[in-house]
Amino acid sequence: MIHLHIEHPVADFDRWKAAFDSDPVGRQKAGVRVYRVSRPLDNPNYAIIDLEFDTLNQAESLLAAMQQVWSRIGGTIMHDPRWQIAELVESKAY
Repeated sequence: MIHLHIEHPVADFDRWKAAFDSDPVGRQKAGVRVYRVSRPLDNPNYAIIDLEFDTLNQAESLLAAMQQVWSRIGGTIMHDPRWQIAELVESKAY
């Protein structure tokens, strides 16, 4: 399982969430199996997104599409995105 982790400050979380929900890159069609959105309890204007994929290629393709979106909206809805692609090594539920 491949994970794409993205995080960035947002000007207004509700406005950002509406943009996220509009799904400008077609997450499901791009291969996203599961996504999670969270934000720090002490910073409500910060978004953390985790997306799961079957393949590295799918994660890299979605990231490239997101970079295109960010180039258009950067500084308005969100800014300074950081990301990391990782391979799930182990997971255990209790």
